[in-house]
Amino acid sequence: MTTSTPVPVAKRVPTERIHHGDTVIDEYAWLAGKEDPETIAYLTAENAFTEARTAHLAGLRETLFTETRQRTQETDLSVPTRKGGYWYYTRTVEGQQYGVQCRRAVRDGETEPPVSPDGAPLDGEEVLLDGNLLAEGHDFFSLGAFDVSPDARWLAYSTDFSGDERFTLRVKDLTTGEVLADEVPDTFYGTAWSADASTLFYVTVDEAWRPYRVWRHTIGTPAADDVIVYEEADERFWVGVELTRSEKFVVIDAHSKITSEVRVIPAGNPTGEPAVVAPRRQGVEYSVEHHGHRFLILHNDGAEDFALAYTSADAPGDWVPLIEHSPGTRLEAVDAFANHLVVSLRSNGLTGLRVLTIGSTDAYDIEFPEPIHSVGLDSNPEYQTTEVRFRYTSLITPDSVYDYDLVTREMKLRKRKPVRPGPDGREFNPDDYQQHRDWAVADDGTRVPISLVCRADTPRDGSAPCVLYGYGSYEASMDPWFSIARLSLLDRGVIFAVAHVRGGGELGRRWYDEGKLLAKKNTFTDFVASARHLVKAGWTTADRLVARGGSAGGLLMGAVANLAPDAFTGIVAQVPFVDALNSILDPSLPLTVTEWEEWGNPLDDPEVYEYMKSYTPYENVQPVNYPAILAVTSLNDTRVLYHEPAKWIARLRAVAPQGDYLLKTEMGAGHGGPSGRYDAWKEEAFVNAWTLDRFGLA
Repeated sequence: MTTSTPVPVAKRVPTERIHHGDTVIDEYAWLAGKEDPETIAYLTAENAFTEARTAHLAGLRETLFTETRQRTQETDLSVPTRKGGYWYYTRTVEGQQYGVQCRRAVRDGETEPPVSPDGAPLDGEEVLLDGNLLAEGHDFFSLGAFDVSPDARWLAYSTDFSGDERFTLRVKDLTTGEVLADEVPDTFYGTAWSADASTLFYVTVDEAWRPYRVWRHTIGTPAADDVIVYEEADERFWVGVELTRSEKFVVIDAHSKITSEVRVIPAGNPTGEPAVVAPRRQGVEYSVEHHGHRFLILHNDGAEDFALAYTSADAPGDWVPLIEHSPGTRLEAVDAFANHLVVSLRSNGLTGLRVLTIGSTDAYDIEFPEPIHSVGLDSNPEYQTTEVRFRYTSLITPDSVYDYDLVTREMKLRKRKPVRPGPDGREFNPDDYQQHRDWAVADDGTRVPISLVCRADTPRDGSAPCVLYGYGSYEASMDPWFSIARLSLLDRGVIFAVAHVRGGGELGRRWYDEGKLLAKKNTFTDFVASARHLVKAGWTTADRLVARGGSAGGLLMGAVANLAPDAFTGIVAQVPFVDALNSILDPSLPLTVTEWEEWGNPLDDPEVYEYMKSYTPYENVQPVNYPAILAVTSLNDTRVLYHEPAKWIARLRAVAPQGDYLLKTEMGAGHGGPSGRYDAWKEEAFVNAWTLDRFGLA
């Protein structure tokens, strides 16, 4: 398709990079100048070009957006969660971008959460925060902290209006509605209250955006008087802070990619010195959960897939085994309640929940009906309870909230996300769709799981178009999830598949280890093997296959574009980490030093340098026929800086000019893209319209 808008041409300004005797010329390094008017002008020109090249899809974009909106119950109310004397919940209102955070007092004899089928406010509702009011006058809005004090009087909350994940922390008096003068700029995620609600702990970042300090703030005093409680000097480590469910301890967690160290402060003595639970040992990860007179320790000391132990809370020492290591069953978290423990785990590529009863050898896994699913604990703030709440979903089952009785083992569905009739007026019926688990075989013989969803009547003759999604880093698992917006693709005959490639955590810690550092290329070859398998198995053909991934999954997209350009008709790379080598070579950039245990340190290790250089997408652009590429980024992203995809697209145009490359930059957003729900739906409609166009379905 032709357009009168000229293709943007990035000027070339040769910049030299020399490492380990290797000299590299980077012609587009100037695009890292965020404050440079030429950079902004170039990004603006790219946006104009992308808009012109996709102008013919405007109607389809609006249709897809409308379909998502039609199927969504816009005025809705989450299942209220009980904490102390209140039910806490979030409401959404038709036409409003953001949620409204609310609570309502628990009434005499009330044991069941109140219900509002039409999403209307509950009788007696108290509005704690209205995101729509906070967002007024801003193009972007994100809520960081939302933490009610143990006595239910104070609310600590933080806001970000640019997308750079630096928040301003404030405290609201919930008895008067007054926002106190206590205001702390440039904070990060994570807060914790003292037992008497007089003290608030919070986290700040260093110049490289690494959360490294925990502070103590006394309510009613200036932020200038705040005290540093803990500072992490090792640049590989980041810190977090939280209050245990028992509300007995403030936990300060220092964690690198492969090592951790936890400190605790009694919540009743907030000025006390943090005490180390177990000194850090390189390669040993552990987390702490308080339970009675002991700390529960989830760890990997001699336990690749983690084991559960405990130690004294009064004098932490040796770890006493509670759940022994079982290879292939990855223990991911433990939640402690007065008389029960719930362990979150994964086995055979699926998530699960295991219940242990205190004072008994009784332990069992909760059973779920679908062979492909995703389950995880929801908010469970009460320590003295025999009931836990979890979320459940699959590729064909909308997000569902269950309450589970730990004594009777009864499961009660509290709410399933409504899916309203689509444009044809038909009710959503899960039976109209099918989910499948398939397996590809990688180059080294490893079997790679693939999850697929499609309409039940989708043919298996290769004629169906397919979107193949992947990530494969940081042990992050792409567990099955339901999407209303995806229905618009499925109902047009598109298959949606997820390649659970190495580097993720779907099959345990080894699955992660085999896709990182000097084994990173397994992530890329696994994805290509998955694409080839879908064709061989009759699901689709290469000219009907679009790949999609974001962030580290965007690195995957760039790598497979170089590795197997013939395997795809299109590639969607969202906030893509495509200039990985240059970024990991620069310790001044956000997150770089903390990432060396994920990718390796190319500054000090020539082998790592050569290995990364051999796969980094930006370094390996070749004069070949690439599939069409859509790169989406955000100007204020602090995790993957906008200039990575900008440089990548510029080099693609220069080296392989025959290709179809588009760059779309959100000029007022961060890593997660647009913040409002309607804006997010429009962004998804943009990507899906481009994808359908590649399939000839526009």
